[in-house]
Amino acid sequence: MVTAGKVFRLMENLDIGTIAAKLKGFRREEEFVEGETPIPLLTEIRDLSIRGSMLYGMYSQDQISYIYHRGERRPLPRTLEIPFVFVQEKDRTLLLVIERKLLANNIANRLSEALFITSGYITEARISPEVLRDFHERNPEDTKVIFFDNVDIPNISKLSLYGSGLLNTALYNDYLKHGNIWYVVVTARKYESVIGITRNSIVTVFNTIDREDYIRYVVKEIFPLIET
Repeated sequence: MVTAGKVFRLMENLDIGTIAAKLKGFRREEEFVEGETPIPLLTEIRDLSIRGSMLYGMYSQDQISYIYHRGERRPLPRTLEIPFVFVQEKDRTLLLVIERKLLANNIANRLSEALFITSGYITEARISPEVLRDFHERNPEDTKVIFFDNVDIPNISKLSLYGSGLLNTALYNDYLKHGNIWYVVVTARKYESVIGITRNSIVTVFNTIDREDYIRYVVKEIFPLIET
């Protein structure tokens, strides 16, 4: 089972206690109306728990999907539950939302509104091309896939390399002259996992991993790569 998440950073360095106080009791109710019977929809933040410099929580949101029954299209409510973790460091506060990119972005905006009244105060965390390159070159035998972007060759937008020992190939050095490393897939032996990492801090584990191990990997291995 694939586990995906994305890291964000707060523009204002709030402490974990303040974040917990602002998010505690967050709850919004609305009605979805289609036909004669309105459907109540609830959005709430629950299961807040402080562990040292980390605040764990669950963003729960009701959504409408549709089913077809005897030729009719009927609305059906379902609840999405998205785990998140705020981590306070010395000079910054980071947020990990454990969900795929588009939904993670949406949750980050909603959390920004809950904390700062408006969206835009929780932004993408970035890893520089130089840092991602160094991350690969420090453990070249563990890198299996590399994608390059910002390619200056006409009519080519991305380049890719697959295989082991990519660091010592002529193609790798040639591609570095024409673009920047955007995405790498590496083997994290300590976690027995294959992991994809992008410069906008999307971290995808392609095999089954315990949630706590996923969080531990992101905090210990990815957070230090993020631009200050």
